[in-house]
Amino acid sequence: MAKDLTHIVWDWNGTLFHDIDAVIEATNAAFGELGLPPITLDRYRELYCVPVPRFYERLLGRLPTDDEWLVMDRIFHRHYWTLAGTCGLAEGAAELLAAHQSAGHTQSLCSLAPHDRLIPIVDTHGITGRFVRVDGATGPSGTGKAEHMARHLAALGGVRARRTVVIGDAVDDAVAAEHVGALAVLYTGGSHSRASLEAAGVPVVDTLAEAVREALRLTA
Repeated sequence: MAKDLTHIVWDWNGTLFHDIDAVIEATNAAFGELGLPPITLDRYRELYCVPVPRFYERLLGRLPTDDEWLVMDRIFHRHYWTLAGTCGLAEGAAELLAAHQSAGHTQSLCSLAPHDRLIPIVDTHGITGRFVRVDGATGPSGTGKAEHMARHLAALGGVRARRTVVIGDAVDDAVAAEHVGALAVLYTGGSHSRASLEAAGVPVVDTLAEAVREALRLTA
């Protein structure tokens, strides 16, 4: 990569893909299966964390049993993937991806969404060609992102971590960036509250346009 170019690793759910309403509806469907009351968006953002079983622990006061986790995970994904077809890209996302590519920079997509589900939905939105690589998860659901990010950057080859910025909506994205020696910018449009994002100690923004500007500033 040329010295003055910036590589952005984008998160998908809650970042490029504006799916938070579908996430809340699917989460409440999973909760209902176990007799739990529904959760509001504000409460979700206050408590959400990964691995996802820890999120359920915050709600239940204990880790879910293996059987409870399997039930909740199955129901969440059944509802989520039905609803995902009604969701769109975040405001201005397509234009930002095009502009970043046109400026000669590179970008990739690293998500914990199942890889076999991620590829077709990215294709549906006509943005696959904006990325040099797209990686979804291929392992068990509920795992963290740091090792996934490390494999992603290794597979990219000549991308230097110090000129790489991870843009995501969760504290876990900042943790993953730190794990690989990259920078991070966090976006408030997804799963975490601004207060919880700010605790990560990286720049926090309210729009993806701001996120890209901050990424370029960090690597200037």
